[in-house]
Order: sequence, then structure tokens, then C-alpha cells
Amino acid sequence: MGNNSRPTFTKRQKEQARAEKNKKKEEKREFRKAMKDNREPAPAGVDPDIAHIVPGPQPLPWDE
Repeated sequence: MGNNSRPTFTKRQKEQARAEKNKKKEEKREFRKAMKDNREPAPAGVDPDIAHIVPGPQPLPWDE
């Protein structure tokens, strides 16, 4: 009986897939960071969370 000391082919495939997934995730992180850095600042005195909210009755979410 010989020892199987080398990694199997499937293990190597898993390692490559994991590395590829990590690479894609890092690229997405860099892209999101670049988009966040390039965003223009909000105007002074305006809360961006409530900037487009209209007071009063809201439209119904379905057609009648």
C-alpha cells in the first residue's frame, strides 16, 4: 500500500476555484470603493436619506 501524499486533482480544483472566487470578490470590493470615492458630495443642509420624500398621503402601491 502506497501513501497518497500528493494532493488529489479534485482538491487542486477546489483550491483554484476558491482563489478565483476570492479574486473576483476583491475586484468587486475595489470597484465599489472606487464608485464610493467618485461619488459627488451631498449638498449642504440636505439630508440625503430624506431628500426626495414628499410629505402627505403616499400613492397606493397597486393600481386601482
